[in-house]
Amino acid sequence: MAASFDYEDTPTTYDDQALANRNPQDLGYDPNFVPDSVKSFVVHLYRHIREKNVYEIHQMYETSFQTLSDRMFKDSPWPSVDAVAQYVDNDHVFCLLYREMWFRHLYARLSPTLRQRIDSWDNYCSLFQVVLHGVVNMQLPNQWLWDMVDEFVYQFQSFCQYRAKMKNKTEQEIALLRQFDQAWNVYGVLNFLQALVEKSMIIHILEQEKEGLEQFTSTDGYDYDGGSNVLKVLGYFSMVGLLRVHCLLGDYHTGLKCLLPIDITQQGVYTSVIGSHITTIYHYGFANLMLRRYVEAIREFNKILLYIYKTKQYHQKSPQYEQILKKNEQMYALLAICLSLCPQVKLVEETVNSQLREKYGEKMIRMQRYDDEAFALYDELFSYACPKFITPSAPSYEEPLVNYNQDAYRLQLKLFLYEVKQQQLLSGVRTFLKVYSTISLGKLATYMEVDEPTLRTILMTYKHKTHAVDKDGKIISNADVDFYIDDDMVHVVESKSTKRYGDYFLRQIVKLEGVMNDMDRIKLD
Repeated sequence: MAASFDYEDTPTTYDDQALANRNPQDLGYDPNFVPDSVKSFVVHLYRHIREKNVYEIHQMYETSFQTLSDRMFKDSPWPSVDAVAQYVDNDHVFCLLYREMWFRHLYARLSPTLRQRIDSWDNYCSLFQVVLHGVVNMQLPNQWLWDMVDEFVYQFQSFCQYRAKMKNKTEQEIALLRQFDQAWNVYGVLNFLQALVEKSMIIHILEQEKEGLEQFTSTDGYDYDGGSNVLKVLGYFSMVGLLRVHCLLGDYHTGLKCLLPIDITQQGVYTSVIGSHITTIYHYGFANLMLRRYVEAIREFNKILLYIYKTKQYHQKSPQYEQILKKNEQMYALLAICLSLCPQVKLVEETVNSQLREKYGEKMIRMQRYDDEAFALYDELFSYACPKFITPSAPSYEEPLVNYNQDAYRLQLKLFLYEVKQQQLLSGVRTFLKVYSTISLGKLATYMEVDEPTLRTILMTYKHKTHAVDKDGKIISNADVDFYIDDDMVHVVESKSTKRYGDYFLRQIVKLEGVMNDMDRIKLD
């Protein structure tokens, strides 16, 4: 479930203790019953949205909604939109926003029916149509806007997984799937995300910002002149949404192309919400791993893992804290894969490296052996850390009905392991190149027990496998050991890792100054 990532557990003023204690399960869920606390919640939220009070909206969205959900709607949905509409002047846009939260809560706490999945799709269509073609005069918190895009993609993924499990579908479910064949259609999902990017003019805005003509990132996407941030920020987050959808489909080139307008080497609006930050880098790193751009993947995984290490204590009260920890573990697994295929440890910070060794040190040593056991470990780590790939096409409704929800995952695993197998063939070359600075082709061929033409082929393959095409179309090297051949002699060029003495001494100086300041503050008797 992909929902809000961080909020402070402040006491809410929108709760009614007497009603909070009632158990909806005991009394039976009545969609038309609106407790006073919910009435108060929607009235206040509606007022704050009308007043564009982003701070109060954020507090209510992040804290009050979660608190009420925990106390009163743990095992049941919130009251229906029809029941609360009368308290908010039957405002069409507010009702769409309420339903968006209603469905998100349903997906998080309960198991949605097929009818509810279809209704949620219809609600997103209506909501995005208003944003794209209506006049939206609201300011909403970035957290909420991110959650909208994130949940939209999550529900699409969930629907594809659900639809692909055909074996136990009832006739009624199959009839509904046939009838509503446009619900969560892959083209519809991609079209909405693309339309939000284009209509928001966000790519142009980011280009203008580079020239100093716009202030989008510096204001975190908010409009302090009284305008609306909704379309612009939804367009911005939709680029991350497109990356994620294309990764789920196994189209990594297109996914990375969609993210190009966002400079992920800099702070941006995507870093203002931790869920967005983690999702962006996780999918960016995974796409680069699958395209053999290991150095780029290592660099970004290292940065985000260091960031999570330093900041995760601030998100312990977040409803998505477990999700943060899970993604953290998955990215360590992906980093272990990258470093096993491309041993560039010098790109990894000391803190991240020690965490990595603690979690995967032993496995990484075994993965370097390039035998069947190593192959099984690559399989294990990839299966644990990869996204939940989807097959977006509708099933055949003819008998026999079979489950095909694992097909896309099996295909991506097969492609990945095929790449690993090819890398394993090159392990011998790397071993010898690390030993010698120069060696003749004849001698190396003898050591490797192959003839010279075969060795030349292996060396060319090594060159090919340790180079990749970057986002600018340039060929980059991922090799920790490189070489060139001159007159039947192989000359090895090893990249030396630079010792970071300066960083170490600076850290120690800061620590010493801290100790001296503490000592100065102590008054001796």
